[in-house]
Amino acid sequence: MAPSPISSRDLTRTTLGVLFIAALIVATAWIVFPFLSALLWAATIVISTWPVLLALQASLWGKRALATTVMTLLLLLTLVVPLAISVGEIVGNMDRIVAWGSSLKTVSLPGPPHWVASIPIQGPKLAAAWEKLASEGPDGLAVRAAPYVGGFLQWIAGKLGGIGGMILQFLVTVLVCAILYTNGEAAARAVRRFAHRLAGPHGEKAAVLAANSVRGVAMGVVVTAIVQAIVATIGLAIASVPGSFLLGAVTLILCLAQLGPALIVVPAVIWKFHTGPTMTAGILLVFALLACTIDNVLRPILIRKGADMSLILILTGVIGGMISLGVVGIFVGPVILVVTQVLLKEWVASQPLADSAASAGSRDA
Repeated sequence: MAPSPISSRDLTRTTLGVLFIAALIVATAWIVFPFLSALLWAATIVISTWPVLLALQASLWGKRALATTVMTLLLLLTLVVPLAISVGEIVGNMDRIVAWGSSLKTVSLPGPPHWVASIPIQGPKLAAAWEKLASEGPDGLAVRAAPYVGGFLQWIAGKLGGIGGMILQFLVTVLVCAILYTNGEAAARAVRRFAHRLAGPHGEKAAVLAANSVRGVAMGVVVTAIVQAIVATIGLAIASVPGSFLLGAVTLILCLAQLGPALIVVPAVIWKFHTGPTMTAGILLVFALLACTIDNVLRPILIRKGADMSLILILTGVIGGMISLGVVGIFVGPVILVVTQVLLKEWVASQPLADSAASAGSRDA
């Protein structure tokens, strides 16, 4: 039987409606894409610090506007204060930096220590390469170091060139955070209603677990970074490394960026073994090893405490998210995995019930 004209019109209208909705989704994603990173960071920050906002609101006579203002100012200070300190340090030590760059042309590398040759597997080869480089004098060292120094300067120039975009992204993030702080409950209800509309009660449960996982990952990352920075700073101070507290602050930033404290403590250990007493260098080495390895134990425990997730799921989400999406992937990765796990688990669990009900109905018939 041929389809009726009304059915044809309905099919055409449905097809055009679907295409129109798809076009709207693509256009919206295209417009929002430049701000996607800022939106993700804002959502992560607000979810992680929401208990702090509520506690602050309770101490400020229940005024949400005052609490939002204080939280927004604190977020701005996290940019303004480190940036001002960094610029001040660079400007204040500009003469020293220029002198250090000029002195590289006259630096001569001393011969390798005796213990270098005793390093397993690569020790003799490393000692021979070190000895050859030391025998070439300052000119040979300058020629070999020139490509690396040039690459490092280009990297610094690229980072400085992109600092304007970074500041703009941060300001957009802070603005979105202020909006979410003000209307957080309404935004949470909207997300839960959308999840419920999309996947029923299971979708709403997945949304709640996603928020808990973001809060747990944030607690694990921040607290672990603080502990690593404290351990590294104590070791640097005991070893009397110059500027130990400034190096500790840099270590905190590196740990928050998931680069780890090794970039600071490893060169300090090498320098201390080369110039200082062996006992002091050994103590610094112990603190360095503790700072570099404690995150493997502490971070999963804290994340699991904040979110009811399996350890394998946590590690996979954090590591895979960081490799795929960068620093923001540390938070997004576990969220994607926990939502997928919840939906799949509920779907698998509900399937046998439907099958058993169908089989029972067939038997009754």
